[in-house]
Amino acid sequence: MEKIRSILQTSIDVKVHLLNDPDTLFQVEQAAACITQAFHAGNRLYLCGNGGSAADAQHLAAEFSGRFYTDRKALPAEALHVNTSYLTAVANDYSFEVVYARLIDGVAQAGDVLIGLSTSGNSANVVRAFEAAKKKGVHTIGFTGKTGGEMKALSDYWLPAPSTDTPRIQEVHITLGHIICQLVEESYFVSNDKQG
Repeated sequence: MEKIRSILQTSIDVKVHLLNDPDTLFQVEQAAACITQAFHAGNRLYLCGNGGSAADAQHLAAEFSGRFYTDRKALPAEALHVNTSYLTAVANDYSFEVVYARLIDGVAQAGDVLIGLSTSGNSANVVRAFEAAKKKGVHTIGFTGKTGGEMKALSDYWLPAPSTDTPRIQEVHITLGHIICQLVEESYFVSNDKQG
């Protein structure tokens, strides 16, 4: 039982650290505003990651395109790894490093938003996607661990989890993702209602 308590306390401590980090909280607020503005302009949100981070990317895409708290229309959000035929073909014919970058180059438009999730910040395929996004005028939001890796410099909005422990980082990522979903949903649909 003490082991369980210790793990829970560590998870709580990481979130308390985040709670007291005004710089990251400001970046969360700004990232949500960026996504909201993109949706208002008719742009799309893309998400990518690997392993657990891919699962989080897909989870968050579903919150936007399905619903979060509110019964409302779908928002244009898509996880880039869900087409397994594309993913396996490009990984086989080119390399796994370019699977996301090729999609960003092929389908993303200036003004779109790309969320990349990587606990290290050094996942080659996410880094390459951010590089492709920069060339196309796509906004980048980086969810990483404490140090940020290569993604830190490529992120318009950098959201570091204050930890170097992968499970704790992923717990923060899904929490921040849920916060962003809520902020975007509330802002986008309230402002749309006022315009209507």
